[in-house]
Formats: sequence, C-alpha cells, structure tokens
Amino acid sequence: MPLGLYISVPFCRTKCTYCNFASDVFSKTVFERYTDRLCADISHAGASAEQMGGTLDRTVDSIYLGGGTPTLLDVKQLERLFVTVSQNFDLLAGAEVTVECAPGTLTPALIETFAGCGVNRVSLGVQSFVDKEAASVGRLHNRAVVLDEIARLRAAGLRNINIDLIAGLPHQSKESWTYSLEQTIDCQAPHVSVYMLEIDEDSRLGHELIAGGTRYHAHSVPDEDLTADLYLMAGERLEAAAVHQYEISNFARKASESRHNLKYWTRQPYLGFGVDAHSMLPSQDGEAVRFSTADSLEAYLSGMSLQRTVVDRRSTLEEAFFLGLRLVRGIDLSQIVAEFGEVSVHEYFATLTDLVNLGLLERAGELVRLTARGRLLSNEVFERFVSSVPAVQ
Repeated sequence: MPLGLYISVPFCRTKCTYCNFASDVFSKTVFERYTDRLCADISHAGASAEQMGGTLDRTVDSIYLGGGTPTLLDVKQLERLFVTVSQNFDLLAGAEVTVECAPGTLTPALIETFAGCGVNRVSLGVQSFVDKEAASVGRLHNRAVVLDEIARLRAAGLRNINIDLIAGLPHQSKESWTYSLEQTIDCQAPHVSVYMLEIDEDSRLGHELIAGGTRYHAHSVPDEDLTADLYLMAGERLEAAAVHQYEISNFARKASESRHNLKYWTRQPYLGFGVDAHSMLPSQDGEAVRFSTADSLEAYLSGMSLQRTVVDRRSTLEEAFFLGLRLVRGIDLSQIVAEFGEVSVHEYFATLTDLVNLGLLERAGELVRLTARGRLLSNEVFERFVSSVPAVQ
C-alpha cells in the first residue's frame, strides 16, 4: 500500500495564543541545521523503519509539509527537502503534495518553487476573515492579504486550496462567523477545515481561560454553547454551497478530500519526519508499529531516539472504531467482522447500543456513524471504544 510522508517544520513568525502544537518562534540560524537533520532522517528512513520493527514500502502517493509554517524556510531549503524525498522514495504520478502556509509568507519565489517541486495543494491558516479576530490571537495577516495570496496561487496554477477556520475565537459572534463563512464560500476553495477552539493548559489562551483571567482577549472568547452553534452553522452553510462534510473537521467539494489526511483515519501507512512527527507502518511481527520523534526542537536536534509503540490486535480494533467514526460515512460493521471476527462486534454491542440511545450514534443496518450531536461530543464517544472490552485473541 502506498505511503504518506509527513514533514514537520516547527517554525513560526509568531506563536498564536491558541496554539498547543510543538512549534514556536526560533532564530533563522537554526533553520539550516534543522533542514540538515530532516534530510539525514529522510535518507536513513529504511534503517529507522527496520530498527522500529516496521516494513517500509518506498512508493509514496501523498506528501504533507506541516507545522508551524513551512514557508518560513527559504527556497533552497525547501528544494533540498523535495530533492531528498525524490532520491529516497518513489513518488507516484498524480500524488497529492501539500504545503501548509501562513498568509503573508507566500513570496513570488516561494510560489514558483512550489510549482518546480511538484506542490499541487496549499493549506492556508486563515482562521478568520475578520481582521480583529485574527489579530486578537496573534495572526499577522488580514483579509486583503489572504485574498491576494489565493489569487496569486491560482494564477500560478495552484487551485487546490484548503482554508482553515476556527470557531470560538475571541470577539467572534454569529454575525462575524457568518461573514467568515461567506468569504470562504466566495473564494470557491475546494476544501475547508473547521476546528472548534481547544481550551487546555498547553496554550496561552487556554491557560488564561482556565484561570479565569483576561489576558489574550480571554474575556471575549464565546462560551461553549455559542462555539458549538458556530460549528453547526458552518456545516449548514458549507453544505448549502456544495462543500460537503466528510470528517469531523473537514469539508470538501466533490473529489477534493485530503488524500493524505484520509490515511490517518483509514489506518493506512504513513511516515513522519521532524519535531513531534508520528509514523505508522506495517509491523514485521504484528499488526502495526507506531513511532514518534522528540516533541521539542532541542531534543530532536540532539538526536533523541525514536519512541516505539506496538499496535496489537486489540489496539487495531479500537482504532478501527474511533478513527473510522471520525468520517461522516462512519464504519461498516460487516467489514470489521470480516477483519477481526464476529466476537469484535459482539463485545462492543452494548457500547454501540448505549451510544445510539444517547443520540450520539445512528445505525442503519451494518452502517454506524456519529450524529450531529455526536460530532460535537466526539472525544467522549471515542473514549468508550478505548480499552473497554476484553482483548481480542
């Protein structure tokens, strides 16, 4: 089965207040060291996979440069990464090649480099088309910059564009959210990702909200009910514009789903490089093996060892449920039975019935999927499928 490659670039112009990722602001002096390490890891991918107990198919049908802001690297550094990938993997014709971009970083030279390196999909971290909302969380762009960059990408032939939006930003209202949705739809972007603001201790804004403070515009963050309403509004507006929801946070026009991200939800193999990058490969002696890199730049550059986790049959079954349920189409119980045996569904029958009765799942024959309410409470649903049944033999 073809592989997906993920390359992490953890550098940002500024750290957004809502961000809980392993990314930050660093001096450009470290960019070259980081690129050197990435290229070395890509070159030694076969040895690393073998050391972790995985089997590596070097055929690749998707590449995703994420972050952070990969477009902070200069042209030569990006070219080195793509050349190193091409020297060590066999990229299929028509492969999906995505780069995440922060609006305001797309120079003409970078856009030209994309075309030369085979990039055919760009994900723009817009978050809001309302300038006040974007500025309140540390974004450095405005609406005019976003529209200009979309136009320049299209002029260069890069029309497969994703727009990221966040529901629940400071100062957001139903009226301002409607404006952001209208702007997104008017852009005719083939793909839209809509996330609800995460509130946890790992971001400055989340920490301030939990503490009940007012820094970072925390006092202007919508409450949970309004944030949920905004998320549901997005689904309705995008659906009416033929941008269909296919995953909890992702919407696409026909045939524009993210092929790379679908690998994660359908348990296909992928290989990650860089800070806090994760991999899943078929195992030499079991179902699969997962491994990950260090989650800090310092530890990664110092050569910290990969962390390995064996995915046994029970874990694979659990993943089949909670990853498959992320997709709007849901899961087919008959397929799970074919892969894991009748006992797999039998052991989860009480859980499935309970979640259906709670209005979090709906079932039609062998097909099971989240309801609209279930998508809002998806983490609670998924927890019910983790280590809740005896191990499968």
